[in-house]
Amino acid sequence: MKKSLPLIFLLIFTLTLHGQKDTINVIGALAQKDFSREANNASISIYPVPVRDNSFTIKTDRDVSFVKITNIIGQDVFRLHYNDPQQLIKITLENPKRGMYLVTIIFSDGIRVVKKIMVEQSE
Repeated sequence: MKKSLPLIFLLIFTLTLHGQKDTINVIGALAQKDFSREANNASISIYPVPVRDNSFTIKTDRDVSFVKITNIIGQDVFRLHYNDPQQLIKITLENPKRGMYLVTIIFSDGIRVVKKIMVEQSE
């Protein structure tokens, strides 16, 4: 049994390295992927930051067709599809809790951007 212990250790070590190599390969493939459909060049302003008084404004240089706001655990708190795409949107939330929220913006050309906002209780 004592002679097989180093062999077992070597086998586990080899499997661990192989698993890490696969992870690195996946991360490398994602890094090389072309993310040209991402809207890194889109100008998006969300104000005021932090959000108070249950409302905020989204201003972009592109037409927005859909806005969704989710809390940090993934529950939708706001969702609206715009038939007539807009570049200036005023959002009013109904009694939001203090915390971090994700704002998903989908432009009329299908590009999606996710931004974080912080909501604080109004004073």
